[in-house]
Amino acid sequence: MKLRHSLAALLVITSLFGCATSSKQSVFVNLDATRQNVGQIGNVTLSDWDKQTGLSFFISGAPTGASLPLRLYSFINKGSCQQPGPVAYAMNDKVNTERQPIRGWTFSRSVPVPLHDLMSSEHYIVVRTAATDGNVDIFCGDIKQTATAK
Repeated sequence: MKLRHSLAALLVITSLFGCATSSKQSVFVNLDATRQNVGQIGNVTLSDWDKQTGLSFFISGAPTGASLPLRLYSFINKGSCQQPGPVAYAMNDKVNTERQPIRGWTFSRSVPVPLHDLMSSEHYIVVRTAATDGNVDIFCGDIKQTATAK
């Protein structure tokens, strides 16, 4: 439980720092672990970069047996986690992650679409393991208009 408190504090501090230093819009999305990754937590912050959207991920772990270095694929799909749709954006030009001292992994991606466009219709984010690790969806999170922060 202490890990969750530490992660929550880190996220609050990071988001406050980001809000104090930028006038760009940001959206925080919780990533729900799938049944193949039970007990893990994840989140992603989407940031407006003019005509692009930057995504900064943090996950606490991947399924047991995943090979190292951990390689993850990420997608923005149309629809929602409950009503999946087709892939809108595949963010897989790089798939490596960075191990963090706070017992987790971080990675960053970007998509060639403004954040406003992603927020104007239903989209969700999927994190998937590499084919060598089973090509399994391990996290899913809906991008919601109510998650907007400035």
